[in-house]
Amino acid sequence: MEQKKYWQSLGELKHSEAYEKSIQNEFAEDLPVEPANDHFLGAQTPRRDFLKYLGFSTAAAMAAASCEIPVKKSIPYLNKPDTIVPGIPNYYASTYVQDEQVVPVVVKVRDGRPIKIEGNELSSLTKGGTSPRVQASVLSIYDTARLRFPMQNDGKQFKEVTTFEAFDKMVGEALAGLGGAPIALLTSTITSPTTRQVISEFLAKYPGSRHVQYDAMSYSGLLLANEASFGRRAIPSYQFDQARVIVSIDADFLGAWLNPVEFARQYSVGRKVNPNNPQMSKHIQFESRLSLTGANADDRFVHRPSETGAVVLNLLQRVGGSVTAPNIADARLKKGLDMTANMLKQAGGNAVVVCGSNDPSVQILVNAINQAIGAYGKAINWGTTINTAQGSDKDLVQLVNDMNAGSIGALFVYNANPAYDYYDSKKFADGLKKVKLSVSFNDREDETTQLCKYVIPDHNYLEAWGDAEPKSGYVSFIQPTIAPLFKTRAFQTSLLKWSGNNTEYAEYFKKYWITRLGSQEAFDKALQDGVLETPAGAAAVTTGFDAGTVAAAAASVATPKKAGKTELVIYQKNTIGSGKEANNPWLQETPDPITKATWDNYAMISYATAKELGIVLDDVYEVEVTKPVISIKVGGKELKLPLLAIPGMHPNVIAIAVGYGRNEKAGRAAANVGQNIFPLVGFNGTTFEYSVGDISYEKTNTTYTVAYTQTHNQYEGRTDVVREYSIGEFRKHPTVVADVKKHLAEDYAKETGDYRAEGTLYPNFPYPGVKWGMSIDLNSCIGCGACSVACQVENNVAVVGKSEVARMHDMHWIRIDRYFATYRDDEGNDDLDNLNVVFMPMLCQHCDNAPCENVCPVNATNHSSEGINQMAYNRCIGTRYCANNCPYKVRRFNWADYLGADSFPDNQREVLDDSVLMMNDELTRMVLNPDVTVRSRGV
Repeated sequence: MEQKKYWQSLGELKHSEAYEKSIQNEFAEDLPVEPANDHFLGAQTPRRDFLKYLGFSTAAAMAAASCEIPVKKSIPYLNKPDTIVPGIPNYYASTYVQDEQVVPVVVKVRDGRPIKIEGNELSSLTKGGTSPRVQASVLSIYDTARLRFPMQNDGKQFKEVTTFEAFDKMVGEALAGLGGAPIALLTSTITSPTTRQVISEFLAKYPGSRHVQYDAMSYSGLLLANEASFGRRAIPSYQFDQARVIVSIDADFLGAWLNPVEFARQYSVGRKVNPNNPQMSKHIQFESRLSLTGANADDRFVHRPSETGAVVLNLLQRVGGSVTAPNIADARLKKGLDMTANMLKQAGGNAVVVCGSNDPSVQILVNAINQAIGAYGKAINWGTTINTAQGSDKDLVQLVNDMNAGSIGALFVYNANPAYDYYDSKKFADGLKKVKLSVSFNDREDETTQLCKYVIPDHNYLEAWGDAEPKSGYVSFIQPTIAPLFKTRAFQTSLLKWSGNNTEYAEYFKKYWITRLGSQEAFDKALQDGVLETPAGAAAVTTGFDAGTVAAAAASVATPKKAGKTELVIYQKNTIGSGKEANNPWLQETPDPITKATWDNYAMISYATAKELGIVLDDVYEVEVTKPVISIKVGGKELKLPLLAIPGMHPNVIAIAVGYGRNEKAGRAAANVGQNIFPLVGFNGTTFEYSVGDISYEKTNTTYTVAYTQTHNQYEGRTDVVREYSIGEFRKHPTVVADVKKHLAEDYAKETGDYRAEGTLYPNFPYPGVKWGMSIDLNSCIGCGACSVACQVENNVAVVGKSEVARMHDMHWIRIDRYFATYRDDEGNDDLDNLNVVFMPMLCQHCDNAPCENVCPVNATNHSSEGINQMAYNRCIGTRYCANNCPYKVRRFNWADYLGADSFPDNQREVLDDSVLMMNDELTRMVLNPDVTVRSRGV
C-alpha cells in the first residue's frame, strides 16, 4: 500500500509531481505555444500566440499575485504600426447588413481584431440602437464554417482554385461558351448604391440577362399593394414616434418586421411618461400568435390567419370606408374592432396601421384605412421610402421555371440560399442542374453553394468596403476593420472583372463617392461619421391614392379562405431570423423573448390545444424540459416538433419559426438544430403565403428535450418581481410610486428594524465621492434581448450548449425575465385574450448592503468605494453561498471549463455540445475581449 506523502514547505510542494499535475489541470490557461496556422494569411506566428504575447501584462499580474505561476516574457513589436497601440482600442464606423436589417454601427477593434459592435448614435434612424443579431454579428468574421478560398466542383467534391486569376479564367471561358444564353443574377435585396451600379454595368455587358432580388421572408405583397394604390413599388417610412395610436395586424414591427431597430427607437418615444403631462401612445395588436410586438401592446386581440382579411375589412368599414364587411362571430374581437376604429378616428391623423400579411389585397385595404384616417404625410411619409425589402416572389418563381426549361445559361448567387429557404427547393435544385454555369458568392458551403460549380466567397462585412441606403436619402458606409482573414474577394470585384473592368471594388467605391461628394475631405468625413443623411421633405402621397383598387381588393378577401379546425402560422424570431446567422452560438443560446427557449424551434400551441392533446399544464410541465412531440401534416409533407404551450395563442393556431434545420456545412452550431419549415410556405400564384389554412396533427409517443430558461431562477418569495400601474392610475395618483416605496420601507422597518445595522456583520461604512448606478426605463424596454447578447460579447460570457442550458447551467449575466399576467380558474382555464405580458431585465443590482458579500467565507465578493460589487476570482472556492443568498438570482456558476482553458479532457467532451467546442477554436477565440478575465470554474 502506497504511503501518503506530506510536504514540509511550499517550496518542496512546488517541485513535486502532484503539484505539477494540479497546475496542468487547474491552471491550464498557461497553454503551450502552438504550431503556425497557414490559413491566416501565411503568418509565421499564430494569431492566438500573438495575442497571448500582447496580453503578457495579465499573465504577469497573475504571477505576481500567486508567486507560483511561471512568468511569460513580453515580445515587443519589431516594427510597430502607427495605428496600433497595445491595449488601446480603435473605433471604426461601419454598417451591419443582413436580410431586411440595415443598422449603422461602430466597431471596437482591439490589437487589430474587431471584438465589439455598438450602434452609431450619429444615425438619425436608429440613434445608436441595435438588435441581438447586430450585437452577435462580430462573431461572424471568426466563423469556422466560412469558406477560405475559391473552389471548383469537379463533380464529386470542391477543390481549391489557387489564384483569383485562374478562377477568373475558368469563369471567363465558361461565360464565353454560353452561346448567348442569358445570365441570371440572384441576390437578396440590394440597398447599396455602388453595388446597384456595378450590377447594371455587368448586365449591360451581357444583353438579355436579368437581376432577380429575393427575400427569404417576403414583403412582395406590400410592394404590389403600394404599386396598385400609389403607382410606386416601394414602402413608405412608418413614423411610430408621430403616432398617438398604433394598430398592428400581424406585423411584428418590434421583433422582425422590416427594420425593428429603427421602429423600436420610434416606439419608445411614445412610451416615455412625463410626470407633468402623463401621456402615452396607445398600441393595439391583432394577431394569431403571441409575438414580441403583441407582448408589448396595451390591448391585444387574437384571430385566425384566415380571418385577417375580414379583420381589415371590418376596420376599414368602421373608419368610414365604403365596403361591405363580413360578420365577426367572436364578440371580443368585434368589440376590439369598435374600440380601435373610434381611437383611430379620434387621433386626427396622428395614427398608423401596419400589417404583416403578404397578401396584396389585404395590404391595399390597409392603405385605404391609413388614407381614411389621414395618416399619410404625418405618421406615414412617402417622401422617404424604405429600401430594405425589394424582392419579387413572382420573379423568383419565373426564374426557377426558366431554369427547369433550360433557358438560363448561367446563375450567379449572392447572399441568397433558395435551396434552403425557397418553398419548392427541390424544383430549384433540379433547375440548377440544367444551368451550364453556376457561381456562388456565399460565405459558406450552404445548401445552395453545394449545388454550384464554382464558389468565390465574398468578404465578411467587417473586412469589406461598401455602402447601404436603407431609406432614400440616408446612406450608411461600410469600411474594413481588419484585413481579410482568408482568400476571399468582394462580390462586386468579380462582377467588375467579368464585365471587362479590372478596377478593384474598393477603388471603384472610393471614386464613386469622391465624385459624388466633390472632394476627398468630404469622403473622409463621411467615412468617419459612418452616415450621410440628405432626406427629402415629408410628403403625403406622390401620385394620390387610387380608391378604385379598394373594391377589387375587398371582393378578394370578403370570403374567408377555406380553413380547417387548426391553422399554421410561419414566423421568424428576432434572433435567428431567416437562418442566415444560424451558426452563431450566441444567437442560438439567446432565449426567445416569448417562450424563453434556446437552441431549437418548436410548435407553439394554445392551452386549449394542449388540453385536447392530453397535456397536463401544471407546475411540472413548466419546469420539465422534456416535451411531447407532435406530428404535423400539410399536404404530403410531415414534420415532427416538440410542443410548447404558450398563453396568448389563438385556440386553433399552431406557430413554428423558420431559420432552423440547416445542413452540416452551415456550421457546427447550426447543423441539425430544429426543423426546416420553409417547405410549408405556400405560393398563391403571385406571392408566398406564411400561413396554412388546414393542417392535421397528432401527438406522438416520443419526447424531446427543449432547453428553456424562464423557470431557472425562482425567487422563493423573497422579493416582489414586478410592480406596474396603468397610465390612468398614474394620472389620478401621480405620487403612487413614491407612496408605495415609502410604505414598503416602513413595513420592512417594522418587521426587521434597521437592516443595514442589524442584518450584516460589517460596520456601516460611508461611501463618499462618485457612486455608480444604472437605471432601466421599463416602459421603453421591449424585451428583445440585445443587452443580454451585448453583455455576453463584452464579458466573454461562455456559451454552454443546449444540454447545459437544459440543466440550468446557462451563463447569461443579463437575462430578460418574461411574466404572463392572466386569470386562471380552478379547472385551469385562462382568459387568454386578457393576457398581459411583462418583461423584467434582471442583472446584478450592485446592492449597497449586498447579501452575496455577507455570506462569502473567503471574501471573494466585496464592495468598492464607488458602490460596485467586485469579484476576486482567485479567492473564490466555489461554495455558491452567494448565489443562494442573492434574492434576484443573478449569480452564475461555471460548472465546466466552457472557455476551454483545459483544452477539454475526454471526460468533459462528453458533457459539452459541439457548439461549445466551436467557440474554443483558435479562430473563434479571436473575438474574446482581452480586457476581461473570467474564472474558468467557479462563480
